[in-house]
Amino acid sequence: MTVPFQKYHGTGNDFLIIHADEHVPDRGALAERECDRTDGVGADGVLFLALEDKFDPPRVVMTLFQPDGATAPMCGNGARCAAEWAMARTGTDSVMIDTQAGTLRAERDGDEVVIEMTDLTFDPDEVPVDADAPVLNEEIEGLEVSMVNTGVPHAVSFVDDVDDVDLEEVAPPVRYADAFPNGTNVCVASPDGNGGFRQRTYERGVEGETDSCGTGAVAIAVAARRLGLTDADPVDVHPPGGHLRISFNERGRPTLAGPVEHEFDGEVAVKSPVEP
Repeated sequence: MTVPFQKYHGTGNDFLIIHADEHVPDRGALAERECDRTDGVGADGVLFLALEDKFDPPRVVMTLFQPDGATAPMCGNGARCAAEWAMARTGTDSVMIDTQAGTLRAERDGDEVVIEMTDLTFDPDEVPVDADAPVLNEEIEGLEVSMVNTGVPHAVSFVDDVDDVDLEEVAPPVRYADAFPNGTNVCVASPDGNGGFRQRTYERGVEGETDSCGTGAVAIAVAARRLGLTDADPVDVHPPGGHLRISFNERGRPTLAGPVEHEFDGEVAVKSPVEP
């Protein structure tokens, strides 16, 4: 048996989208198999989306399974891809996205999709990180990081040049550090000379570097503002896959903007949990 999918990416952060009505007995196993870039379709995650178009604006319920087969409560670029998918099906320019980290509003703005992010926090209990106060520029496993949760936890390190960092070497010890009960994504950022930052991110669940990370871009922007490294609004963040823009609305919540592309459609095999 097979189920149809659509392949989308936001600045290189790519996802298979499968309608939640499709019968997939083991979603985690499908994600592990099909996210593999050698033996599967290849992706940073699989989005299972349920569209509820009776609402105004329409709502889409998003569940993300990562390449390790586990779910993640939030994904910025994934949410933007989900929004584009839903807007294309409803003929609207605005949707609400229900994630495990909260409900987001998304809108189309020209060639970009913009989402208002969930509440963010530096509170160590909510990141979570084993600390008595917010972690700002503290050394953990050899890397000086600031900790913020932008839907998922991020350890942000500001460096002179992201290209000089061996991310596959320095990130895993931080990602698995005892200080983080749920693990963490690891971002390195360097100033671009115009108030923005270049970005590289090692993502938990992917267990490697991705071409882009939306929650990571937001983490970089809010950590930079907290540390006084920029007062720009918007803050431009440049991951390897493109350009993201983080603004701060009248409620003080960050918004994440960038392009989304529909790559292609296809079908993937579905196996029952007892099949090899």
